[in-house]
Amino acid sequence: MVVSCGVLEPEVRHYAQGAKHIVDMAFLPVGLHENPPLLQQELQRAIDTAEANPQIEVIVLVYGLCGQGVQNLKHPRCPLVLARAHDCVTLFLGDKDRYAEHQKAYPGNYWYQPGWIREKASPGPEREAHLRRQYAEKFDEEDVAYLLEVDREALAHYDRATYVGLGVGDTAADEAYTQTCAACQNWSFARIPGDPALLIALLAGDWDEKRFLIVPPHHVIRTTGDDSIIRAERDPASPSTP
Repeated sequence: MVVSCGVLEPEVRHYAQGAKHIVDMAFLPVGLHENPPLLQQELQRAIDTAEANPQIEVIVLVYGLCGQGVQNLKHPRCPLVLARAHDCVTLFLGDKDRYAEHQKAYPGNYWYQPGWIREKASPGPEREAHLRRQYAEKFDEEDVAYLLEVDREALAHYDRATYVGLGVGDTAADEAYTQTCAACQNWSFARIPGDPALLIALLAGDWDEKRFLIVPPHHVIRTTGDDSIIRAERDPASPSTP
């Protein structure tokens, strides 16, 4: 069973073609990482559904840490497997060390990927209008103005827009859109070739310890604070704990 963020749906479907060992796939709404408790709730619901299907033996999570939303997930029957990744950018770059190198070299970099471009959520000419519509459904105009200003301040330290994709979809249009966004924000622009190796290995079951974490039943995911990113820890709330 594959449970993925919807931001990677086209890429997951593309690289999972012909994989007969994948019993089912579920794609959760984009942006849940902004509300980690909700992400955890939706992931738990998907895991519970998977564990109720006796055909499913392993659950693959196509997620990074994503605001810690992957922690504390209960799975008494099936192991969980996920890449050692802070966020989905690593899955586009193909390697957590490559991700760390880019983050260190360009601390003001903002990543542009096809899924986020589809959602109109990346900084650019459409972002503010998109956010204004979202906020207006929940807040009054004064609060909307305040939240938009907070968003502008949150983007103030960025100075570079970098496009990375895996060759799925209209990459030329996505790259051109990133260039437009960079100009709109008065940022520099860069394009970095993506590498599907990590995603391919995750979907194929090629899970070495350096790149992936296998979380046994009755264990939970914890952050490490080092370059391994995540580890498995016995769930103290599990009834099977000695």
